[in-house]
Amino acid sequence: MLILKDTDQTLRMQTDLKIGLPIIIKRGSINYIIFSTESISEENFEKLNLLEGEQPYLCVTRRRAKTLKARVYNDTISRIKIPSGSKLSWIKATADPVLDLDNPLKGPYSVVREDDAAVEKLSIDWCKKSKLIPACIVKKISKKTVELLEKKFQILSTDFSTNAQKQPTLIREERASAKIPINGEQATLRVFKLNNENFEHCAIEFGIPDRTKPVLTRIHSACFTGDTLNSQKCDCGTQLKKAIDRLSAESNGILLYLNQEGRGIGLLNKIRAYKLQEQGFDTVDANHRLGFEDEERDFQIGAEILTALGFSSARLLTNNPKKIQMLEKHGIRVQERVSLVTKPTDENLAYLRTKAKKSGHIF
Repeated sequence: MLILKDTDQTLRMQTDLKIGLPIIIKRGSINYIIFSTESISEENFEKLNLLEGEQPYLCVTRRRAKTLKARVYNDTISRIKIPSGSKLSWIKATADPVLDLDNPLKGPYSVVREDDAAVEKLSIDWCKKSKLIPACIVKKISKKTVELLEKKFQILSTDFSTNAQKQPTLIREERASAKIPINGEQATLRVFKLNNENFEHCAIEFGIPDRTKPVLTRIHSACFTGDTLNSQKCDCGTQLKKAIDRLSAESNGILLYLNQEGRGIGLLNKIRAYKLQEQGFDTVDANHRLGFEDEERDFQIGAEILTALGFSSARLLTNNPKKIQMLEKHGIRVQERVSLVTKPTDENLAYLRTKAKKSGHIF
């Protein structure tokens, strides 16, 4: 008999959301069918409306709701009623801020006030995990309809109580490691797989650091535009180079390269945020308009990798004091913050000032 763990089922459901399939979440006697607003097709939207059940509604985060001037009755989620006869284009324009200028008049909105929106919050969290715009279409359906969808279309379903519990330890295993030369020094690249997401993360070990002492550490989030293209829009590429130079020169330390592009929102959403910045919004406001929080990265990943490598304390290369708090929250003691200041450019000066003012970075 095959064994399917709860985390495996969750990953499958997140993948289905990403490719445009629905998922079903059961909570007590109520059954919810959920689509991502970003990936749902016109055909499936039409079929959703034909399913027996209540009128579907749109769920967005409080950040997006603030832009839309939609009421939030459940702290983090606004559930907007979809007017009868609305087209999918109306829903996508409501969920996606990049479309705001082309669709300026979408409200006013009527919202759902009943219940606690816990299922909807879980669905939004799964959209975030899949690097989708954090918005979904939800419809309550009958048990008979659920059985039909499960049997005829193999739609995945899960019980809410199973997924509402605290996530287990993140790291599944170290998948591979190999020696690589960096700046003339031998380093060891280790690739880690998590048990609750589809992305790999890397640890690059320079030299053989003493496990009994605080290890010089840089936690660097992937930035395709800065690290690879050398974009001047941010300081990520310059910071990465300075960190590697420091670690290789000392031949002692750890570079954690985490697959958390755009402060955890993913490359596609990051480029959407760039488009909003072209319209005049700063980096934080752009993320808010997309429906994300200031910080969507998970630093438990970094803490667990350090722990798996045998470290319990660190000297952290960072300009972000909040990284210290988040790392210590997950069991790694930070003995010292080591500054990683880069020279501002004309292109990234406003970005750096925004990070200092709104996110507490030190330059």
